Amino acid sequence: MHSTLSFSQATTVPTTNYAFHSQSPINLRFCGLRREAFGISILTRSSSGRVRLSTRGRSKRTSASTGNNGTPPKSFDYDLIIIGAGVGGHGAALHAVEKGLKTAIIEGDVVGGTCVNRGCVPSKALLAVSGRMRELQSEHHMKALGLQVSAAGYDRQGVADHANNLASKIRSNLTNSMKALGVDILTGFGTIVGPQKVKYGKVGFTDNVVTAKDIIIATGSVPFVPKGIEVDGKTVITSDHALKLEFVPDWIAIVGSGYIGLEFSDVYTALGSEVLEMKIALKLCFSTLGLIYAVIETPSWEDLYSLPTAIVTFIEALDQLMPGFDPEISKLAQRVLINPRKIDYHTGITPARDGKPVIVELTDAKTKEHKDTLEVDAALIATGRAPFTYGLGLENINVVTQRGFVPVDERMRVIDANGNLVPHLYCIGDANGKMMLAHAASAQGISVVEQVTGRDHVLNHLSVPAACFTHPEISMVGLTEPQAREKAEKEGFEISVAKTSFKANTKALAENEGEGLAKLIYRPDNGEILGVHIFGLHAADLIHEASNAVALGTRIQDIRFAVHAHPTLSEVLDELFKSAKVKAPASTSSPISEPVAAEYQGTSFPSLAVDIDSAAKVGEESFHVNHDCAYSVLAAVSLCCDDKLYV
Repeated sequence: MHSTLSFSQATTVPTTNYAFHSQSPINLRFCGLRREAFGISILTRSSSGRVRLSTRGRSKRTSASTGNNGTPPKSFDYDLIIIGAGVGGHGAALHAVEKGLKTAIIEGDVVGGTCVNRGCVPSKALLAVSGRMRELQSEHHMKALGLQVSAAGYDRQGVADHANNLASKIRSNLTNSMKALGVDILTGFGTIVGPQKVKYGKVGFTDNVVTAKDIIIATGSVPFVPKGIEVDGKTVITSDHALKLEFVPDWIAIVGSGYIGLEFSDVYTALGSEVLEMKIALKLCFSTLGLIYAVIETPSWEDLYSLPTAIVTFIEALDQLMPGFDPEISKLAQRVLINPRKIDYHTGITPARDGKPVIVELTDAKTKEHKDTLEVDAALIATGRAPFTYGLGLENINVVTQRGFVPVDERMRVIDANGNLVPHLYCIGDANGKMMLAHAASAQGISVVEQVTGRDHVLNHLSVPAACFTHPEISMVGLTEPQAREKAEKEGFEISVAKTSFKANTKALAENEGEGLAKLIYRPDNGEILGVHIFGLHAADLIHEASNAVALGTRIQDIRFAVHAHPTLSEVLDELFKSAKVKAPASTSSPISEPVAAEYQGTSFPSLAVDIDSAAKVGEESFHVNHDCAYSVLAAVSLCCDDKLYV
């Protein structure tokens, strides 16, 4: 039986990414789990000085009539009700408890939402496997390290169990952490029935109605499926199904070139490498607005031993691959991730129609001329995420969604159809479309809690980092270079660009992973960081120094004096900031102004050949670190242009 996969009249969900509007769906799917997700409890100190675990008692749940919905209640069951127990809702709930709010969270599915159950958590488990497989199968890499490894293989069910077990563990820890802190977990689908009033319940059961002084909508998103495509969960699947890894098709198309599509292509190509040992060919094709078609193609048995490596073809409707990334990073990623893997690509191509098993006719995006036909056994639809806001009862409070997204202001306050703020109602995460990242949802939730407890707070979305967990990884924060130049032209200032290479980093070379680049976009007049982009080993971890600097408003002329351990990958950022040419002087005061050893402040050294014993004494008295090299490094890197040691 053939099912249909049609691309006719496909629709997209415009979203906002890094404060810039995009006409393509956002494929960002990342996790910002709190430490409680890993079983680490929050401890508080009682008035007696004893440390105890907060165990707010579970309050009695009350029911009320759904009548008179237009009038807010005079008393409330809760200080705060959160609809949706994903990463955003969980982060808001924990922060609310810390602030002393009586809090309830409503979840109609399972705690953890998309990220924990069908997103960033299980996908990173699969990517951990694909990364190790890719490394073990690289003969050149192993040989350079002096290692000899026999043919690597994998157990599909074992890989699937690893992802499922991780999701289960994190889900359980999230649930237990909220229960331990006294958050009421209300099971059922939440609907707003009036001002400060929510009903919840399961299908076939009587609904319960609860009230709260403030309400946060945190319902997240679901896989975006273009119009005309029927997902059957077997041959036409979304990321929800793919994460279960119930099978690895011989021939699969991945539709969507965002983060979801790129990461799944990494997983499938790495796991397909076992088949590659049998010399089965691979095609990977990009299409319109970044749509990907990844096709694993089985040749005849006569050709099996004549195929040396995978064959990959990208087909892209736009003029460049990976158009959402900084162009320079995209080019480097293409050179490292595509060219060495013998990937062919064509631009200006779009899918026209299809059948089943997925038969896709590719046509020129401009001329509509037929270019090629692809036939695959299965298709993964990874065309982004769509907000899950249907059935929330927004019509009861005169709120109209915009392409499914709940309209909010910069403080996440919901805006009604007349442009007025809805009192005591907020929306965070994917449901508002500002930035479809799990950790952005958590940050927005924390920001809202700050507001409802009396402290005004506005989240700077340009300080929120993002990462793509390919091998090597890609990460970014702030503006791309074209975006920064556009902003500079409008506002009348200049920008500069600094770059450093992983090839100059000792730790990267020790790992035999020297391919990589860090790029800084900044204002030379005042040292403001506009954007940082990294491609290379552990880029997803390295980006946070830059994102924190943006969030705190730290200027380059100040952060360049920060000390980084040697040898570490963090020195890539250290060199990046030091290479920037800023005209503004460093701040006269520092948040940490106390000298390491007061008697050594201002000590003069004639040259870099400093007295190691004296430097060692400084380090020994202050840090108790290793004698061999840390002291001399400490002294040497602290020398300023006036040959004085400032530590």
